[in-house]
Amino acid sequence: MEGETQEEDRPSQRLGLCDSLHTSVHDQENSPTVRAVLCSRVCRVYRFQTNDQRWLLVREQMSETPLSFSLPKKLIRMLIHELTNRSQEVKELGDLSPHWDELRLDVLDHCNDLLRCYQETLIELDKLSASSCFKSSTSKSEQHLQFIPTNLHTQRMEVTGPDGVWYDVITFGAPADHHQAFKHGGLRRLLCKHTKHQDSFVSYSRDESFRARELLDSLAQLQPLIFGLAEELLSISLEMSPARLKQILDSLVYQTEQFVHAVKDELVRSARQEIHNHCNIRQLHANGFLCDNMPTNQNGLQYSKEEEEYDEEEWDRAWANVTKSINCIVVMVDRLQGKELSFLDPFLPTSPLFSIVLSASSTSWQEQLLPLVVTLRDCVREAVEKARASMTFVVLQEAVAASVGQGPANVLQRRHAVFSQALSAVVCGFMLKLQAGLEDPEFLQQLHKVGVLAQFEGLLSTYGEEIGMLEDMEVGVADLRKVRFNLVEAKTEQVDDLLPTNGVVINVPLPSESFASLPSELKDGCLIPICPVLFNIGINQQQSFAERFGDSSLQEKVNQQNCECLKTYCQTLQQALPDMAGIQSVPDMLLSLDRSLEAKKRKNVEVLWNAAMVCRKVNGIRLTSCKSAKDRTGMSVTLEQCVLLRERHALSQQHFGRALDTMRRYGCRMENVQKNIGNRKFAFSAVQLLTFPKLYRPPDGSYG
Repeated sequence: MEGETQEEDRPSQRLGLCDSLHTSVHDQENSPTVRAVLCSRVCRVYRFQTNDQRWLLVREQMSETPLSFSLPKKLIRMLIHELTNRSQEVKELGDLSPHWDELRLDVLDHCNDLLRCYQETLIELDKLSASSCFKSSTSKSEQHLQFIPTNLHTQRMEVTGPDGVWYDVITFGAPADHHQAFKHGGLRRLLCKHTKHQDSFVSYSRDESFRARELLDSLAQLQPLIFGLAEELLSISLEMSPARLKQILDSLVYQTEQFVHAVKDELVRSARQEIHNHCNIRQLHANGFLCDNMPTNQNGLQYSKEEEEYDEEEWDRAWANVTKSINCIVVMVDRLQGKELSFLDPFLPTSPLFSIVLSASSTSWQEQLLPLVVTLRDCVREAVEKARASMTFVVLQEAVAASVGQGPANVLQRRHAVFSQALSAVVCGFMLKLQAGLEDPEFLQQLHKVGVLAQFEGLLSTYGEEIGMLEDMEVGVADLRKVRFNLVEAKTEQVDDLLPTNGVVINVPLPSESFASLPSELKDGCLIPICPVLFNIGINQQQSFAERFGDSSLQEKVNQQNCECLKTYCQTLQQALPDMAGIQSVPDMLLSLDRSLEAKKRKNVEVLWNAAMVCRKVNGIRLTSCKSAKDRTGMSVTLEQCVLLRERHALSQQHFGRALDTMRRYGCRMENVQKNIGNRKFAFSAVQLLTFPKLYRPPDGSYG
C-alpha cells in the first residue's frame, strides 16, 4: 500500500521491514559516538512507490541529544572561569589613577553581575536530572534555561539501497533569548546601539593580555632581584674577595640582560604609542596611567597633535640606558680589579701587603661603584614604570573590551545564551557528519584543508517579535565563526568520555580505532574551522504583513551577505580539492541561488531549497529553525525529505504529495508536536495557511 507507515515499536512489523534496510546504516547507528550523541529515538518506517513501480523503503528517525544540556553547562562553567580570572586580573593591577580605577570598577561590576547570574543558572541546571535532553517550546522563556536550545532534535531519514544512505537535518528553535524578550529588538539592534561607545576602547586580544600579564610578573620578579644584586655588589666591594665580586657581577649582568629582553617586547612599544594616540595626553601618573586633566596651553586650549608629538625613540632610550648602565659597572669593576691587583706580588697571596692594599682600596671601590649602581637603579626604575604603565593599559583595555566593551551585562548575557544554543546544535550536527564521513578520505581532507560548512535555514518572519529573534539568530550564527573543532582520542568508549568539551576550541573525542584511521594532520591537532551561513525566508502570515506594510530589508541583507560567505567557502573548497566528487556542479548551484535572491519574490522559498542543495553537495551540516522548531520546521523537514526521495531515489511524482501528507500526518514531526504541547495537531489555522506557500501546508485534519 503506497504511503504505508509502520511504527518501529511494533515488533511484528519492525523486524521484516527494518532488516531489509542496509546493514551499514545500522552499524553507524550503533557506533559509540552516535550512541553518545543521540537518545530518546522515535522512528517511523514507510514504503513509497518509485517511477519504475518498485517499493522504496524509508526509515524516519527523530532523536533528542544530551548535548542540549551538557554543552551549555560546560560553556557556563567556562564563562564563570573566565569572568573570575578577569576580575582577579584587574584587581591585581595595583593603584590606578581615579579615571582608570573607575574603569576597573566598571569591569568588576560587569563581571560580578554576570558571575552571579551564571552561578545561579548553573545551580538550577545541576538540579535537573542527569538524563535531561529536551527543552520544550513551552519552556523557552524560563530564565534558568536561557542557554539551553529549544526543542533540539536530529531528524534522520534512511533509505534502503545497495549503498544504504541517510540524510540528517538538525532542528531546533531559532537561537534567541526569549527570557529577555524582544521589546528593544534582538542582538543585531542592541549591538548597533552600543558600537558608538566602542571607539573609547583599544582592542587587544586575549593572547596580548596574557603576554602583558606575563611581563608584569617578570618585572615584579626582576626589579627587586636586580636591586638586591646591586646592593650585594656594593657590599662585596668592601670585602677582600675579587672572585666573589666577579660572581655577584655576573649574576647582576645576567638578570639585567633578562630584564632588558623582557621590556624590549614590541607590545610595550605599541601600547605606549596607543596610549598617546588614544588619549592624546602627555603626562602619566607614577602608576603609569593617564592624568585626568588634558594639558593646556596659555590660552587654556588643548594641545594639538602638532604641539604634542610623540617621541618614538623615548622608549628605546629607556631600555638602552639600562644596558649602558650595566656596561659601565662591568667596565668599572674590570678597571678597578686590574688597577689594584697590578700592585700585588702574585707569589705572595698571603703577605701582609695584600691585606693592607685591599683593605685600603676597598673604600675606593665602593665610592666609585656607588654612583654607577644608583644610575642603574634609576634607569631600571624608569623602564619598569613605563613598561608597567603600558602593560597595565593592555590588561585593562582587554578586560574592558571583553566586558563593558561588549555592551551592558544583559546584552553580553544575551549573546552568550544565543551562542550557547547555536553551538549545541552545530556540535551535534558536526559529530553526526564526522561519524558518517570517517571512511571517506575526501571528506577528511576537506575538514583539515577547508573546514566544515554549517547552513542554517530560518523560517522567521520579519515582523513583530520574530524580527528580534532573527536579529539574535544572525549574531549567534556569526559568532560560531570563532569556533574550531579538534579531534582527540577518547579515554574510553563510555558516554561521558565521548561528549565534547567546549570553548573556542571544541575537543571532539573519537574511539581509539576511529581516531587511528584519521589523516595525520587531524591526529596531530589540526583545528577544523566552521563556516556558518544563515538563509532566512519568512513563510507565515506575519511575513505577509511585513512584505505589505513593514520591512523585509533585514532578511534581504542577511541572505545576500551569507550568500557571499557561501561562495567564498565553495571557491576555497574547489581550489583545495579540485577533483572532489560533484564539486564541478557547485558553481551552477550557486548561480541558481543568486538568481533566486535577485528574483525579489515574496516568500521565495527557492532560496532555502538552493542553499540546502549546495550544503549537501559540499558535505555541510544542515540546520533548520523557526520560532520553536515545531510547526513550520516540521513542514520544512518533511518537504526536504520528500524532495530528496524524488530527486535522488526516484520517488514517483504522482505519489509525491501523498508521501508528503503521510509524513506530516503520521511521522516523527507529529510526535514532536505531541511532546512539546501535548497535542497531536500543528498550530496552524485554516486562515493562516492560506498565506503559506502551498508545499508548506499540512494535510487536513493535522492542524487546528
